[in-house]
Formats: sequence, C-alpha cells, structure tokens
Amino acid sequence: MDQVAAAASPAIFASGLTKAYSETTGIFDLELEVPRGTVMALLGPNGAGKTTSLRILSTLLRPDRGTVRVGGFDALTQPDRVQALIGVANQSSAVDEKLSGRVNLNMFARLHRLSWQTTRQRTAELLERFDLTEAAGKVVRSYSGGMRRKLDLAVSLIGRPSILFLDEPTTGLDPASRNALWDIIRGLLQDGATVLLTTQNLSEADAVADLVTFIDGGRTIARGTPAELKARTGGRHAELTLASADQAARLAPELSAFEAALDGSRMRIAIGDRPADLTRLMLAVEHSGIEPVDYEVRTPSLDDVYFALTGHDHAGQPADTQEATR
Repeated sequence: MDQVAAAASPAIFASGLTKAYSETTGIFDLELEVPRGTVMALLGPNGAGKTTSLRILSTLLRPDRGTVRVGGFDALTQPDRVQALIGVANQSSAVDEKLSGRVNLNMFARLHRLSWQTTRQRTAELLERFDLTEAAGKVVRSYSGGMRRKLDLAVSLIGRPSILFLDEPTTGLDPASRNALWDIIRGLLQDGATVLLTTQNLSEADAVADLVTFIDGGRTIARGTPAELKARTGGRHAELTLASADQAARLAPELSAFEAALDGSRMRIAIGDRPADLTRLMLAVEHSGIEPVDYEVRTPSLDDVYFALTGHDHAGQPADTQEATR
C-alpha cells in the first residue's frame, strides 16, 4: 500500500484476528476498526483477550490468522513501518530498573532517533508533566509502583506517536497524574493522533472514548459510541426502595402506566428523558399513599452495558464459573 492510500485508511483495522491458546482461551475472529484521530476503548472481562489483541496490533505478538493494518501498513509483513508510528504502554514495565528515570527516557528517545537537543527537551517536558522531575536522577528500582507506571507512560509518548496503544494506562495513578496523562493525550489528538486503550474503569472510558468495542471470550460482541451502546440497555429509570417487599407489591398496581420491575423491596421503573416524565411518576407515587424509603434516578452507564452484554460481576468473572485470565 502506498503512503497516500495508507493515510486514507483507518488508523487501526483488524479482521478475522485469531490467536488461540486453547479452544476457549485467546481471541477468535476479532473485528476492529478505529478511525484516525479518535479514542477507542477496548472493554471486556478479565481474560476476554484485550491484552492479546493489543500485543498483536502493536507487533509484539503474531496471530494465528487474520488481517492486521496499523496506520495503513500490514502489521505482519511491515512491522518496521508500524513500529515507527506507534507508542505502546503495556501492563508490564518496559523500563530498565537499574537506570534512572531520565536515562531511561533519554535511551528511548535515542532509539526513536531524536537528536540530542530534542531528546533533552522531550525528556524534561515529560518528567515535568508526570511529576517525575525530582525523581529523575534516581534509579527506577527505588520508584513506587505509581511512579513506574508514570515513567512507562512517558516512555510511550517520547516519540510523539501518531497511534498510541495503552493497556490499563491509569492503573496505580493518582488523580493528578491521570489528569496529566489525559491532558497529554488530548494534545496528541488535536494533532491527529489515534488512541486504543483498555481499562477496567468504565466511567473513565465513558468520559474519554469516542468509540467502544466490547469483547468477551475473545470475540467482538458490541461496537459503537458510548451513547449508542448505553441506549441499547434502555433509557432513564428510577429506582425506588420501599420499607418492605409487601409495600413494593402494593405500589406496583398504582404504577401500571409505567414499565416497572420488582426485586423484593426495590422497584425499577422506566421513565423518559423529559423532566415531566419524572414528575408524573412522583405524582403517581404520592397518590398511592405509600412513601418510599429512598429513590434514585439513573441514566444507563457503560457499567450497565458491560453487565448486560457479558453477565460478569464487578471483578470481571462469570457468576458461576472461573475464567482463564490471559
């Protein structure tokens, strides 16, 4: 593919991507397409295949079969072209713990063939942005886990990549460091960069991702914008908590105009997006003479999408089985 065609293609494209470790572990016929200049979150339970996918896309692992293009270049036959475009921050640290933070950044900058002047400028900038300036001269083995994570992220950004792969990027980071990371990434996006990330923090994915791909069991199960995916789980709803299950059962007929579900002393009632819809519900509850102990109005979140699609609990494990975690 020539450079003009490469520039017109998606930043990341995978089709039929398969890497099987067993009949049930790995990724199987994974489909993925990330437009240029966007942030895509790759989400799913532990063991779903997120890290395996990122390792293949970033040329660190060869698939059993499938098509992989990054920046318009074939990641299997042109890995050097891909590597020149990307930055990668994996869960495992890539830095040398026997060297200082500054020397690690200098070393990776030189591997990117930056001039010494640019190397010094870029290293100083990233040390400051990740609040590592005071620790820059210390060997990495003395760093805390959070500091090592910040250094890993700084290394992935040293060459100003146009495509960035981030595997659980904010794990171990304090709020200030998370904000610094996203400030840097927003700057890269303004310059046309593309980001593919995995995260267990679905609220963070909701806030930063333009697109979301959910995978489970190594397969793509849903794709779309956060808003599109949340719309699939239903609209806004109210959750009422009654003093007893008997009260909830007596209240239900009074709310026959609404779609309601009972769960013991709790009721989940579908309402529209207009303020008048909530007012209508509250008037119906007041008219019943049964006063709720508590109530909450919720809009669907990516957490709701996650549970609806996968059936997994908060730990990312199936409710009744153990899942391999590769």
